[in-house]
Amino acid sequence: MPVLWSMVVAVIYLVRHGQSTTNALGLLVGRSDPALTDHGRRQARSLHGWLDGVERVLTSPLQRARETAALAMPHLEAEVDHAFIEVDYGDLDGTPLDQVSDEQWRAFESDHTHPLGNGESLQAVDERVHARLNALAADATSLLHDPDRHVLIVSHVSPIKSALTWAMGVDGSAAWRMRIDNGAVSVIGARRGTATLVRANVVPPLAQG
Repeated sequence: MPVLWSMVVAVIYLVRHGQSTTNALGLLVGRSDPALTDHGRRQARSLHGWLDGVERVLTSPLQRARETAALAMPHLEAEVDHAFIEVDYGDLDGTPLDQVSDEQWRAFESDHTHPLGNGESLQAVDERVHARLNALAADATSLLHDPDRHVLIVSHVSPIKSALTWAMGVDGSAAWRMRIDNGAVSVIGARRGTATLVRANVVPPLAQG
């Protein structure tokens, strides 16, 4: 069994969904709802052995995340949690990435309150993700307080980056210095009751078959 942490209690596993059909086409993907590719399903199945101790699964409502959760943890029924849906790119959703202008990217990157494509700002993503994580942390009965039983959240690039900034206690703009690949695992731990980043963007080898 692969070990993703040491000397800390694993609190949350964060998984980005496997490759979707729109990922494969190089499109900007937000609230649109494509399925996984065959490669994405293989990525999802490859996650299973890397999620030791998971007893609760939360997932974005989008099918690429739900399908990943079902393939990675087939013995657990995932709970849909809208806090972990992908950022809304508004009228740019589905646009080829190379057709989003440098000006549009610069505005999005330099101002955390600025939405891309008249959709949702990254500040709004932080607000919903951090509020949900704070609620889980404040709940004394949550698995976040159990050293052996863990929570898996299957989500998307922006919510996962937001969760990692929450764990590190840094400004949301730090998300632009992170990379989260399809099928990657990140781990938030707890040390003396404080969230801490343990691993980021670990991509398991593809399972055979």
